[in-house]
Amino acid sequence: MAKSSPKKSLITDKSYQFLQNYINNASPVGFETWGQKLWIEYLKPYVDTHFVDPYGTAVGVINPEHPFKVVIEAHADEISWFVNYVTTEGLIYLKRNGGVDHQTAPASRVLIHGKKGPVKAVFGWPAIHTRLSNEKETQPKTDNLWLDCGARNRKEVEALGIHVGAVVTYQDGFDELANGNLIGRAFDNRIGGFMIAEVARLLKENKKKLPFGLYVVNAVQEEIGLRGAEMIARRIKPNIAIVTDVTHDTTTPMINKNIEGDVSTGKGPSLSYAPAVHNKLLGIVEKVAADKKIPVQWRALSRSTGTDTDSFAYSNDGCPSVLISIPLRYMHTTVEMLHRDDIENTIKLMYETLLTLTPKTNLSYL
Repeated sequence: MAKSSPKKSLITDKSYQFLQNYINNASPVGFETWGQKLWIEYLKPYVDTHFVDPYGTAVGVINPEHPFKVVIEAHADEISWFVNYVTTEGLIYLKRNGGVDHQTAPASRVLIHGKKGPVKAVFGWPAIHTRLSNEKETQPKTDNLWLDCGARNRKEVEALGIHVGAVVTYQDGFDELANGNLIGRAFDNRIGGFMIAEVARLLKENKKKLPFGLYVVNAVQEEIGLRGAEMIARRIKPNIAIVTDVTHDTTTPMINKNIEGDVSTGKGPSLSYAPAVHNKLLGIVEKVAADKKIPVQWRALSRSTGTDTDSFAYSNDGCPSVLISIPLRYMHTTVEMLHRDDIENTIKLMYETLLTLTPKTNLSYL
């Protein structure tokens, strides 16, 4: 019997290199421009035009003159910290910028993005044998965490260009683990930005002509309340929105499947039932997955999806919206983990769904 040929990857070497560079680049909430520049440069060959809104949401457009508009969307921002106070001894205290986890911070390496460029620093933390003498061991909290950049007084901190309001990001970047698993900082949700760009690339390279305008949207400020999506939805006024974000892999310890459901990396993208998710559009995506033999998993999300899906669904006069999520382990840490197969299957599901849609697709409930 002849051996079957290995499955051809949707992701090219060039794409994979972009993914690594994109993950390793900082793109904190409110300062997404640093990442958006990379993203737009990668996307440009695959779209007809592009624009950036006043707060930095970047959009590539295919068929910009068409009145019927479909959005595929991700968010570009990553959680981070703000410099809040510098002591006379040169230690730096912080405020959160998004839902950054204080318990993972001690002993981490960071970059402080000051007026003179990035400055290396660390989260200081006392040695374990200095903490164990207390009746109750001190736990990390936002108000007892500090950064040490090597300065020994406030003047030396200021000389480095560090100021109140300077944004702080972790240094940890992209890496590969065994069996197709990838780790990185801020896969939530720069992996989404990568995947929607890959959809645009595949449409271009496969010479597919869409019967509508496609808006490839990389939104800002999701991590502080879906703000970028709210703004761009009002500007574009789409007829349909397909949103991609991460969701929890619930197979690790300390996650309750009774609450979070049963989702695992490596088993395909996750589809969700939720009030904001349009049932007929969800049915179309489900049929595409079945027809194209794309594995999918399911979640129920109750009142809110917690993603930009909500902003698109409830914008303007209502926009039929669907959420396609990629399973992720260790969300909001520096070692977020996902599986390469899920990346490819999520790209394929969005791509194939777009090829089924037309302005005449019936999404009416009645």
